[in-house]
Amino acid sequence: MISAKWRTLILLAIAELLGMSVWFSASAVVPALAREWALGDAGRAWLTMSVQIGFVAGALGSALLNLADRIPSPRLFTASALLAASATAAIPFVAQGLALALPFRFLTGVFLAGVYPVGMKIAATWTREDRGLAIGLLVGALTVGSASPHLVNALGGVSAWRPVLWIAAGMAAVGALIAAFFLSEGPFRMASPPFDWRYAGRLATDRPLLLANLGYLGHMWELYAMWTWLPAFLVASFARRGVDAHWAAAAAFVAIAAGGIGSFAAGRIADQLGRTRLCIGAMAISGACAVGAGFLFGGPPWAVTLLGVVWGVSVIADSAQFSASISELCEPQYTGTALTLQTSVGFLLTLVTIRLIPPLERLVGWEWAFASLAIGPGLGIWAMDALRRSADAARLAGGKG
Repeated sequence: MISAKWRTLILLAIAELLGMSVWFSASAVVPALAREWALGDAGRAWLTMSVQIGFVAGALGSALLNLADRIPSPRLFTASALLAASATAAIPFVAQGLALALPFRFLTGVFLAGVYPVGMKIAATWTREDRGLAIGLLVGALTVGSASPHLVNALGGVSAWRPVLWIAAGMAAVGALIAAFFLSEGPFRMASPPFDWRYAGRLATDRPLLLANLGYLGHMWELYAMWTWLPAFLVASFARRGVDAHWAAAAAFVAIAAGGIGSFAAGRIADQLGRTRLCIGAMAISGACAVGAGFLFGGPPWAVTLLGVVWGVSVIADSAQFSASISELCEPQYTGTALTLQTSVGFLLTLVTIRLIPPLERLVGWEWAFASLAIGPGLGIWAMDALRRSADAARLAGGKG
């Protein structure tokens, strides 16, 4: 018999998977949109960057207003997922180019700020000693949800981009219904705190929180640029071997979705061995993949796919542990605000690397473009090692650091 806790966490993960499917829905069909709308590199990048900017705007507003701690989480999750689904569904109905598509993508990001960090807050209200595992399950679901448009793409959506967006919007709407009827906050929920817009600023001056957030920033420097441009890398690499783009889309789905399994497994490891150690190990592997990807460009598709899977697992394995660390280091009544602020700053940074990869690819080719992403893991390893060696590490993972 599944306990109420794990029943809720599993349903939360499913709702998160479905709700976040709209994030990369447009990015997954960039080749088709580029042909139909005559998009250059900037236009292609903005299809993802507009969502990131919207998420940052929504998350910053939510953090300053303490919305994630003052509004019942299932209600906020439901409304946000429904609005994100509506914004995504509107694009194939009304957009004939970027002029309308980008505002709807921006709104999608704004609304998703009420899905991802709020889902992590719900998970935190149900867990203590196994929080890393629970949030790992949630981030794993987000990973598979982010990869799902590439699966739709591989099954026939490469040239038919409208169905991909409609399916993603429908998935987000189903996620909202699950949240509305089946989700609730757990026994560790704190009473709603008084409104305090200054708390977001105080988070930047607390040393352990600052180190955890620096580790997260290093992680985010790499993550979304990899998720955004790995499919294009695979298409170009497979093309050198005469392999069809549908197979590249399938490889992109496998590589990114594999991170869902990695995130869940890493959560259990982090709860047992410590969050900082897990983060350091994961970033060492993902940074090595960022440097090594170019050496396999144009090589055997199986080898390129294998590297993509290793990278996909390691690049997301640490993500949940940064969030779990923040939830253990911050003031408990402001967990939602702290998580929302963390994600907003992290996603703001992703704008740099998402936009950086196309000009780097033109300048040095796919052989070296991804190597720049290894800078992030380098910073993250330093920050998490400093946190591991501090007295505050005793507050993480039940004293395991």
